[in-house]
Amino acid sequence: MDFSGYRIRPTKHFALVYMRKWDYDTNSLKSALESAYKVEKVGKDKFEAYVRAKGNSRKIVFVKDEEYKEIIVITGAEGK
Repeated sequence: MDFSGYRIRPTKHFALVYMRKWDYDTNSLKSALESAYKVEKVGKDKFEAYVRAKGNSRKIVFVKDEEYKEIIVITGAEGK
């Protein structure tokens, strides 16, 4: 999926919980989304990206807003 030209906006929940836990900033979050091994469309504008980092799989749920050219990151999850 092409994320060039899109601005990354994490929600307050994602920033306080997952970005802090995973030690991400917006640039590393964008590179993680670009290097996702699987991206599934689960709604009209909602996607789930699966990223492998540090031996674990991480799921990042985001909304792609075409009108404002923004990626709004909603939440995440971590597996083993």
